[in-house]
Amino acid sequence: MVEDEPDLAEVLSGALRYEGFQVRTAGDAATALALAREFRPDAVVLDWMLPDADGLQVLRGLRAERAAVCVLFLTARDAVEDRIAGITAGADDYVTKPFSLQEVLARLRGLLRRAGMARQPDDGEPIVVGDLVMHEEAREVTRGGQVVELSRTEFELLRFLMRNPRRVLSKAQILDSVWSYDFGGRAHVVELYVSYLRKKIDAGRTPMIHTVRGVGYVLRAEPR
Repeated sequence: MVEDEPDLAEVLSGALRYEGFQVRTAGDAATALALAREFRPDAVVLDWMLPDADGLQVLRGLRAERAAVCVLFLTARDAVEDRIAGITAGADDYVTKPFSLQEVLARLRGLLRRAGMARQPDDGEPIVVGDLVMHEEAREVTRGGQVVELSRTEFELLRFLMRNPRRVLSKAQILDSVWSYDFGGRAHVVELYVSYLRKKIDAGRTPMIHTVRGVGYVLRAEPR
């Protein structure tokens, strides 16, 4: 993820992690190319305008290092000539700002699928954080071997937390990923559902869902 706006980079990388991707972020061209050499990504979401170079220069550097990498341009430049320049330079697809997360994810999956690098099903491998276990396909959650009954929204919220263990998630990130809302006065929705989850996950046990005052929430397997 190459994006010089920190808030946007955080939201996008969080959404990608939620979908199961391993993500590295860079805010400038030099860091992006260094990470590409180290991390060897299958795909790059690339902003056109960066503080030390433009996206076309980064694209050429990426292609020189890793010719088969999928590159999705993400930019406010929506003129036809800009799109043509990006595609001609070797970008695989192009999304203009403002955009929806769903569109970015769909286009990225499409690029990986066409390149033969789409992620394969995990054969039911559960998500495990401490003694908390989630079987996504069966939509079953247990803690300490005991089944925890959850509503659809509670399940999605817990899945987001479990896919990002020990990572502090803001209310805005949670709203965007679980409810597909833009943040704006809806913090009470997150607070309400976190309280529901706590009653079902943490009641009578060592707490796993922690509040980071003024920031958001974090799921940890052990007390701080």
